[in-house]
Amino acid sequence: MRTFLRVLAGLVMAASMFGARAEAPFALDRTPGKLPKNVVPVEYTLHLVPDLASLRFKGDVMIAIDVRRPTRHIVLNARNLRIESAALHRAGRAPLALVPQLDAERQTLSFALARPLAPGRYELTMAYSGVINREIQGLYYDDYATAAGNKRLLATEHEPASARLLLPCWDEPVFRAAFRLSADVPAGFKAFSNMPVARQEALPGGALQRISFEPTPRMASYLLAFVTGELERSALLQGGVEIGVVTTAGKQAAAAYPLESTARLLRYYDDYFGVRYPLPKLDQIAVPGGFNGAMENWGAIISNETAVLHDSARSSDSAQQQVFATIAHEMAHQWFGNLVTMAWWDNLWLNEGFASWMGTKATDHLNPAWNVWLEANGSREWAMDLDARRSSHAIQQPVEDESRMADAFDGITYGKGQAFLRMLETYLGEAEFRRGIRAYMQRHQYSNATTADLWAALEQATGKPVARIASDWTTRTGFPVIGVDAQCVGGRRYITLTQQPFAFDGVADPKRLWRVPVAIGTIDTLGGFGAVGAPGTAGAKPAQVLLQARSTRIEQPGCAGTLVIDPASVGYFRVAYSPALFAQLRSQWPQLPAAARVKLLSDSWGLARAGRAPLANYTALLAGLGDEPRLAVWKDPLYNLDLLDHLLAGTPQRAALRSFAIGLLRPPFERLGWEEVPGEAAEARRLRADLVQALADFGDAAVIAEAQARFQRFLAEPASLSAALAEPVVHIAGRYATQADHDALVALAGTALTTEEKRRYHAALNAALDPLLAAQTLPMALQTTLPPTLTGAVMAGVAEAGHIALAWAFAKEHAKALVAMQPDADRNQLFPQVVEGSDDPVIADALIALVKARLPAGALPEAQRAAAVIRERAGFKARVLPQLVGALGGG
Repeated sequence: MRTFLRVLAGLVMAASMFGARAEAPFALDRTPGKLPKNVVPVEYTLHLVPDLASLRFKGDVMIAIDVRRPTRHIVLNARNLRIESAALHRAGRAPLALVPQLDAERQTLSFALARPLAPGRYELTMAYSGVINREIQGLYYDDYATAAGNKRLLATEHEPASARLLLPCWDEPVFRAAFRLSADVPAGFKAFSNMPVARQEALPGGALQRISFEPTPRMASYLLAFVTGELERSALLQGGVEIGVVTTAGKQAAAAYPLESTARLLRYYDDYFGVRYPLPKLDQIAVPGGFNGAMENWGAIISNETAVLHDSARSSDSAQQQVFATIAHEMAHQWFGNLVTMAWWDNLWLNEGFASWMGTKATDHLNPAWNVWLEANGSREWAMDLDARRSSHAIQQPVEDESRMADAFDGITYGKGQAFLRMLETYLGEAEFRRGIRAYMQRHQYSNATTADLWAALEQATGKPVARIASDWTTRTGFPVIGVDAQCVGGRRYITLTQQPFAFDGVADPKRLWRVPVAIGTIDTLGGFGAVGAPGTAGAKPAQVLLQARSTRIEQPGCAGTLVIDPASVGYFRVAYSPALFAQLRSQWPQLPAAARVKLLSDSWGLARAGRAPLANYTALLAGLGDEPRLAVWKDPLYNLDLLDHLLAGTPQRAALRSFAIGLLRPPFERLGWEEVPGEAAEARRLRADLVQALADFGDAAVIAEAQARFQRFLAEPASLSAALAEPVVHIAGRYATQADHDALVALAGTALTTEEKRRYHAALNAALDPLLAAQTLPMALQTTLPPTLTGAVMAGVAEAGHIALAWAFAKEHAKALVAMQPDADRNQLFPQVVEGSDDPVIADALIALVKARLPAGALPEAQRAAAVIRERAGFKARVLPQLVGALGGG
């Protein structure tokens, strides 16, 4: 009780230092957006006639609209559409011809009326035409290779604001409406949309067929989906819902795993949310070409085939787990995003952060052996790396223009959103948190919501001040570092916890405070846990404390066990132990649970990056990893050692680092060996693959030679290379390629029939150390046979392989052509991804200059973020070089 009173006093004195309360609950008229809300859509009846040869389409749409207030203008969205005719209809009156006014800059279509429209129901009809593009937005085409030659399919991608390329519509998420879709497609094609097929009929002449779909529930325009081509589908029933997996012809063997996974996840989500999935079917649609990732269209999730298909003979364990995780994420959206939709894009995190957290939670529940929460540390570290910089943004950020939305799909929105929700769930209690989520779903289904609505539901379910806690983490940038010290006096432990803003560049407001849920536990020599001061036991749980003041002192009886802060690694903060406490934890490294080892490693690295702790602290922990069996514990060190290796290129310290890395990684690799053991766990196979690639990257001659030999055997006998080792072996072959190896990889990439294999070979080509081979690879970025979404990946891959200057020169020389090839969603990242691995401030300045010259003003923030990364890396390099030799000696 005394501790609580001290914390409360600190809170009262420092209230102005906390974040502001979140925004108001949802209301249509106060929702941001460009479109006026005096007219709203109710239902679209849309007919499409695509022409696959001319790459144009015709459309006819009838939109039932409600006029909410008298108005003389109807304003909706349209982009790159030609309006042939338009008319307004009302029962009992003659149609009124309308004159379209298109604003290309604002992407709007307006109709002015001579006299005000009275409130009521009307129908707006339009005939129009548009373009089938290659840029993965609106209606796009995807050309792909098959054994029978090249084929073409059509698909849609509308998030965040590309439905306006397919039809004139109210293309903001608050304008929910039903869609009745039909399309005329080639007779040999199948077509899929959000809802099942209602009718299918041959058209005169036999070349075309008309496919009509059942109407959707009222939903946001960005969720409308349409795919047509030479497709196949397998299906099963789960709880009255028909689940399907749609592939291009000949790939149904890889559909069994996603079909089973979708069924398992549907059962889990139906139960968790307390609201059953409401549509009659749910399709996973795999497209083979340039579309990256996946899109959660209601009832018709469209994914790149690498993200949804799994062939156990060709795909690794890591690929299998990623497939499940992707399906879990997109299916979580069917409730959080589709059934309940964010009111405006400033609440994008409410979609993506929640789906990331929910998808990981579901994956962990259904596959406990995968330890996915341990591996989610990588997502949190990605977010914290971004969030420790002045270029960061709040999870919940104002959005005035949809053109900036592409930049919001980043590590803050996904990773910080997920990490905060997990921390909040742990603090509130799993059952209580779930009760709040169920209430939120019940209250807002088939409608829109804001973050405030979610916090209100959680507060009602838990009785805790959720909105106040959450505002610190969602409305402002950054996170704290929690300083920890403890003393034992007279048989009582006195723990002092302090908080300060954490930043790489030292510009965080030192007065800032967070309300921080912190778990405090102890560990004994047998690895048992307990509350502070209590003996450790296998089933005990750490104590929970909500830090609110700059400094908090906690007094507890007893001094047994070593103090561990955030032992389950759920906190979105750094922990800085006093030297004495750090030494105790290091001495008990084998007894620490895997989550605590992950947390201690990540924090030690982060503190060294920020200049708050010596690098020797981190390398001392690394030196104890020799017998570490957990892949998740290795992930962060492998990444960080690779970063150090890149930083030290061209310096004498690089040889010492590589010797240290090989000495660290060799023992666990030798324990695993090259060959799989019958009955071996997937985690062991994945760790072997990561160790092989890392050892080769650090120059282990024996591993390189063996991988090259295996690649040559693979060229002669493809079945000789296991799926588990295909990724690292092909990567090593590309990295240390001769001209003959390079030519072989080019041929393999050209003939590969699956996207997974094609991308593997291209990634290997990008990785070449030989600058002459790198120069041969870069022009592939300009080839129209390469999907436009992979253009930047070619240059970024070559840069990462040690050729930043070469890749940057290529990017500058071909900037105009490269920009023209990019989809809107990828354009702002095009140049930053090429150079953000640099540590040269001159390149940071050049990046800003190029983006200002070649791209719209909306692209500048992403360039500034990358420039900040480059400058921070330069500062870290300057600090780390003097420390390195001593740190690698064990510190």
